Amino acid sequence: MHDSSAAAGSTPSHAVVIAGAGPTGLMLAAELALAHVDVALVERRTSQALAGSRAGGLHARTLEVLDQRGVADRFLAEGKRAQVAAFAMVTLDLGDFPTRHTHGLALWQERIEHILAAWVDELGVPIYRGREVTGVAQDDAGVDVALADGGALRAAYLVGCDGGRSVVRKAAGIEFAGWEPSVSYLIAEASTTTTPTPGIRRGPRGVQAIGPLDGGPRIRAVISEPEVRHGDEPTVDELRAALDAVYGTDFGVHDVTWLSRFTDMTRQATSYRAARVLVAGDAAHVHSPAGGQGLNLGVQDAVNLGWKLAQVVHGTSPATLLDSYQAERHPVGARVLATTLAQTAINRGDPRTDALRDVIGDLLSMDEPRRRYAGLMSGLDIHYDLGAGHPLLGRRMPDLDLDTADGPGRVYPLLHRARPVLLDLGAPGVLDLGPWAARVAHVRARHAGAWDLPVLGAVAAPAAVLIRPDGHVAWVGDGTDHGLREALTTWFGPAAP
Repeated sequence: MHDSSAAAGSTPSHAVVIAGAGPTGLMLAAELALAHVDVALVERRTSQALAGSRAGGLHARTLEVLDQRGVADRFLAEGKRAQVAAFAMVTLDLGDFPTRHTHGLALWQERIEHILAAWVDELGVPIYRGREVTGVAQDDAGVDVALADGGALRAAYLVGCDGGRSVVRKAAGIEFAGWEPSVSYLIAEASTTTTPTPGIRRGPRGVQAIGPLDGGPRIRAVISEPEVRHGDEPTVDELRAALDAVYGTDFGVHDVTWLSRFTDMTRQATSYRAARVLVAGDAAHVHSPAGGQGLNLGVQDAVNLGWKLAQVVHGTSPATLLDSYQAERHPVGARVLATTLAQTAINRGDPRTDALRDVIGDLLSMDEPRRRYAGLMSGLDIHYDLGAGHPLLGRRMPDLDLDTADGPGRVYPLLHRARPVLLDLGAPGVLDLGPWAARVAHVRARHAGAWDLPVLGAVAAPAAVLIRPDGHVAWVGDGTDHGLREALTTWFGPAAP
């Protein structure tokens, strides 16, 4: 991994500095590097190693996003394809969804980070390791970033991907509004003297789970505590007490290699941007891990923000383009927060909640509710409000099979370079990119099959679509170029001279 260090007496300067080299920061760094932006990461860890397993997988839309960049196979080679989308502990099968990824991927966060970090290294992004952001001061021209070791960096823009306790968010004065925790959990990886019976049980405060770690003799446990506790450095004695309270024994737990605490605290940044400082991932939203949304939400934040920030840095688009990051991603984050709040309540184990969960389980056994919630939990139904029009507008572009002049292909490889694409499916000569031709790829192709969207189903075949680098449709053509210039200007800057 490339490790950057400053020359004596100098202050390194970059177009964009990202605080935090977790999944969100790494994905954002890759997006900016693909757009040829001078970007650097600041990471307090000296290596990419993580204590414990952390998050456990990727949802279908995240796999599509990685497919759009040509790296999905790196993750699929190491993980296990599985139906990971669930609500109220009911697994939601994506098998009939119109996507090449009719599944999620079971893969621990440490491996996800290592794969992302290797990709970022290939792209030549420097990482200031063993450093931590301690202060932020911005002016009209840029941001000064103070580091814990006494060093400093200068950037045109700073993005905080530094977690729920984000120093960047706090320094920028961004409010983190929401709800205090109602329950705290211990999560542990350890050895035991006696072997617990694996399984999940519910108590008045929530779900308890215990089972073998990666099929071996050690265990991984998630245990709710009798009362809400704070701080992410619990003791082994607290773990023993929590196990005993739930199971009547601590199983002789010992050799604890990972022990952490998390809660269902639910908060969201009221703004994702304060002038030249932005936040993404857990720095922008924290919530219960129910449903496995957090890592995926952060990666998708990064893909929404990256190309927009790149265009602003290059001067192609005005800084107001960054307002669309807030407008599009804040509602998506708010929806995830609401979903996890609901799941926290539904997963409690009192008789009334048991009855509610049975009713919901019955509903989710029906196709229409199952498809609706599978789209929600997988991220495949995300719709950015870009105004009235064709159902495709604002939604993810399907990865269609295409016939092109160069032979058969599909849509997502067209996005590998993180550039916008005008996919022209109509009569030759109708559409002309004109002064945007250097910024937007123009691909003429044919698609013979149906156009299906998750949850919505079949939609009318368009004559053309303008696809943003994040894979969402910015304009839909009806056989004319009506509205095309306006969409090009909005998303990819004013016409070049």
